[in-house]
Amino acid sequence: MRDNRSEKGWQGPAFQAGAVLLALALTALILVVTNAPPFAAFANIALGAFGSWQVFSDVLVSWIPLLLATSGLLMTFGAGLWNIGIEGQIMLGGIFTTWMMRSLASSALPPAMIIALSIVAGMAGGMLWALLAGVLKAFGGVNEIFGGLGLNFVATALNLWLIFGPWKRPGIASMSGTEPFHQSLWMATLTPQSRLSPAALLLAILAIVIVFFLIEGTYLGLRLKAVGRNSHAAFLLGVPTRRYLLLAFALCGIFAGLAGAIQVTAVYHRLIPSISSGYGYLGLMVAMLVNYRAALGAPVALFFAALNVGSIQLPIMLKLDSSLAGVIQGTLVLLVLMAQGLRMRIRKRRSLK
Repeated sequence: MRDNRSEKGWQGPAFQAGAVLLALALTALILVVTNAPPFAAFANIALGAFGSWQVFSDVLVSWIPLLLATSGLLMTFGAGLWNIGIEGQIMLGGIFTTWMMRSLASSALPPAMIIALSIVAGMAGGMLWALLAGVLKAFGGVNEIFGGLGLNFVATALNLWLIFGPWKRPGIASMSGTEPFHQSLWMATLTPQSRLSPAALLLAILAIVIVFFLIEGTYLGLRLKAVGRNSHAAFLLGVPTRRYLLLAFALCGIFAGLAGAIQVTAVYHRLIPSISSGYGYLGLMVAMLVNYRAALGAPVALFFAALNVGSIQLPIMLKLDSSLAGVIQGTLVLLVLMAQGLRMRIRKRRSLK
């Protein structure tokens, strides 16, 4: 009799490794067709991401909000939900953080407490916006994809209205955002020239660790996965599916709001129009790529962040557009999903024999 256990042990990584290599090969082919040197392009991306401590610290700055977005999405994906509205949840996190900072800036509270309260406010803002999508889904029958997209547009409009309206800079409204906060209200960084905050980095790592233990080691995680696999069967077994659906949205919103809060307090030190920086959508790609496994969330998110930062070198060194990183990321996700589908079909056929 064939030992299927050993087969399952190597098939998954083999399919994923093959998908990664094929994605790089297709990207190289695109570069060759456009008369661009593929090996030089890949080398410059690597150099732009890992060539010095300064550029690697920029990778970590990008990794922090991406990892937080991925952490939240792993909760909603585990419950079978496509939380497209995470972009708006990051924005609301930034808006609530800015509101709290503006409210407390002239108070007698210590700067550290103001920063902490502002971050908590950002987490609350992201959670409330996520719960709105959850309520539309649970009680209004609105698909979370359409509800999330609609709420993203509303969040973007609200953000722009605040920047160009009530919170505009004195005398002029600017695309550069609101008036920067006093330096005492910035999260501490490693050096005055760096944007990397050790506290923000610790919060991001703590987030993915919490999500890993929630999903893999708790009764809550088990019930969330049961709802995600078959909500009707879970309901018949006594699982309150609406409650867990809303809980998944709330947890995702907390992490998304934290990402927005860190963007305001540690990176830009103000509210800007693009405060989410696309990390929500990129987090969706990471969550799909890791197949909802939290243990892989951190390294894959780091790889995506490195591609984003490293691709900045391409226009400078090779006159190539930095969107090549998006080509690699999108192709990689597509091929990995195709490889997973192919693997499932092969397993299904073998089980029928």
